[in-house]
Formats: sequence, structure tokens, C-alpha cells
Amino acid sequence: MPIQPTDKIWHNGKLIPWNDAKLHVMSHAVNYGSCVFEGVLCYNPSRSPAIFPAAEHAQRLLDSAKIYRMDHTYSCQDIVQGMVDVCTANNVFPCYIRPLILRGYGEIGVDPTGAPTEVYIANYPWGKYLGKTSVDEGVDVCVSSWTRLAPNTLPAMAKSGANYMNSQLIKMEARANGYVEGIALDINGYVSEGSGENLFLVRNGTLITAPLGNSVLPGITRSSIMRIAQDLGIPLVEQMIPREMLYISDEVFFTGTAAELTPIRSVDRITVGVGKAGPITQALQKEFFGIIQGSVPDRYNWFTKVPVRQPVAV
Repeated sequence: MPIQPTDKIWHNGKLIPWNDAKLHVMSHAVNYGSCVFEGVLCYNPSRSPAIFPAAEHAQRLLDSAKIYRMDHTYSCQDIVQGMVDVCTANNVFPCYIRPLILRGYGEIGVDPTGAPTEVYIANYPWGKYLGKTSVDEGVDVCVSSWTRLAPNTLPAMAKSGANYMNSQLIKMEARANGYVEGIALDINGYVSEGSGENLFLVRNGTLITAPLGNSVLPGITRSSIMRIAQDLGIPLVEQMIPREMLYISDEVFFTGTAAELTPIRSVDRITVGVGKAGPITQALQKEFFGIIQGSVPDRYNWFTKVPVRQPVAV
């Protein structure tokens, strides 16, 4: 998925040219992975651009920075406004938004004390993460040989760049073996999540997802789907999930900002259910995609509107 440059990037409260957003090779983040980030989508529902959901992503970014003791002066509203400003400046809709807080140039030791904190927000065009037909047909995945991060090693509740080295191993192994994505187990062998997605199962009419204690990132889309499921009257439980339940579930699907809500049609070449999105997955897709596309009212107030400089082309 090559990056398509835009005109501006938000840096420490100001918009700067895309090509001026540079880091020294000896910056702390480059050497030690000391950055936290978010992945956010700005949709164009009813031809009126809006970020989904901006405040929740901004707060998780600040929570991640707090866990890693990254001092800064920005509030949740500052980050939300930065996302709005960069989207308006670049006038690209729909788009992916990438806020980052990182440790910059100044200290080379492992101890980051003294390294400046830099905050960037970029946006750029974005396509389907798991394939153009994945929403309808589902994807083929495997259980990874790589385990998710153990508790009290790297904090799974923080969305940090360092954590995603583990994700890279999961993703590359899956692709090398002919799968679209991998599912990682936790340190005790229970289902955790994908390389960049949360995971849900359906068994006998009940929607099941792993609790945060299974080295699960508190996904924003995960929370949205859980809220929609409750409103639709779908039974929902958070519980530890043994690996074999993946094979005998009626439905399995990923959720995530990039993955949105993607059905899984097979795990380790064992067909899930009937091999396509089941009725509960379809009901959740209908409501979720209806909201982000503008055909269903945003009754949860998830969207933050983005002013546009000129009419947005369809």
C-alpha cells in the first residue's frame, strides 16, 4: 500500500509542507521504536467529510503516551482539532489519518530523558486493507506461530510502534504461507487478536470476543461493534477463547480502523461456518457500514465534521 503524499502535515500545532516532515536518523524513535500512534479514518458520508470517531482515537493516543511517560502539552481536543485541520488543508476525502507522538533527536541512550517529544498528524488516501472483496466474501487466515506480547513486557493497551514489530512478524509469516492475515494467541495459548485487528466469534447465536487481559488492544472499532451489537439485542460476552473454538465457530470476523468489519471464511484452511459472512456478521455490517456511509443516522455521535475548502468530488 504505497503512501500517496498530500500537501501538509500537522507538526507541533502548525501545518508544514509534507516534504519538511523529517527526522534525523539518530532520533530516539528511529533507534528504539519510541513512538505511539493512531490510525483514524475520515469518511465522506452523504458527501460531508467526517472523522470516525475522532475523540476516542485522540484519547487513546494520549493514553498510550502516558503509559510510556511521553510528556507533551496537547489535550484531546488539540489532537482532534489537528486532525480536522490537516484534513481540511489537504482536502482529500475519504482518507486515512496518522497521528504520532514520538521521541525525537537529542538523546542516544535507552533512557529517553531529555529527548524532545514531537507530535505529527498526517493524512492520505486509503484503500481496502484486507482486499477489495473481503467485506463480502471474507478472508483466509491462519493461527500464527508468533505469540502476542506477554503481560508486563510491552503494554498491549498502548498502541506503540515497538509493539508492531510483533505484528510485522505475524503478518509476514501469514502472507508468506498464502494467507491474508494471522491470528495470534496469547502467552497462555488463548486467542488474542490479528496483527492489526481485534477478533470476534459467533457461536450458537452469541457474539464472543477476548477480554483486554488476553493482550488485546482496546480497539475503537471493537468498542463500536460491541455497542451496535448491544443495541441490536445480540448476546455478547468477553471471555477467554481456546484456539479450537476458531474452527467450530459459526462466524468469525475482524474489526479495526483499516479492516473495518471483515468476515473470516477459513482459519488454517478449515472453513468457518458456511464459508462466508453469517447472519450476525451481516447484521453488524449493515448497521456499521450504514453509519459510516451516511445511510443510517449517526445516533452515537461518532463523527466529527470536517470543513471543506471546496465541494468534494465523488
